[in-house]
Amino acid sequence: MTTSNNLNIENTNLNTAPGVDLTPTQRTLTTSILDLFAGRPSLEKLALWTDDAVFEDPITIARGRKQYEAQWYGLQSAFSSIERLSHEVTSAGNPISMDMKTKYTVKGIGKEQTIESVIKIFTDEAGEKIVKVEDKWGGNLPESSFVNAFRKINAVTVPKMISVPKNKEEDAKRGNP
Repeated sequence: MTTSNNLNIENTNLNTAPGVDLTPTQRTLTTSILDLFAGRPSLEKLALWTDDAVFEDPITIARGRKQYEAQWYGLQSAFSSIERLSHEVTSAGNPISMDMKTKYTVKGIGKEQTIESVIKIFTDEAGEKIVKVEDKWGGNLPESSFVNAFRKINAVTVPKMISVPKNKEEDAKRGNP
């Protein structure tokens, strides 16, 4: 398992609820997720995900590496600033659960939006790779078939607009560790 030092993880201060103890691997996976939500992706951090992993939030259902990598790199394009207001890991099971509050500022128009989320990080059987991340705004994901159709369209459209670096050098040019 890669340690957080090898991944240049920036968010190493992990707040856990009383009685919640994460293994070193769970800490690495969780802190890498904090970096992704802060708009600090890297190919190394995304290598902690399986190729067929899924990322879900109220605006996308991204299935597979091509779709979920574009979502994470897209944060850098969409927001001028992302400020984590708080986070707390509430469960060390599978999934790992975390409450998070983040303020996003939309690039170009300066509109601020604060989102309170319940994040669920699902791992493979060995507990070493991420197979799914759910970002439940206000603790929920949409259930409407119309909204789910939009979420699937978003997952296909974003990779056409957002380029993912092909190697570490391209990643570094974008300012990613």
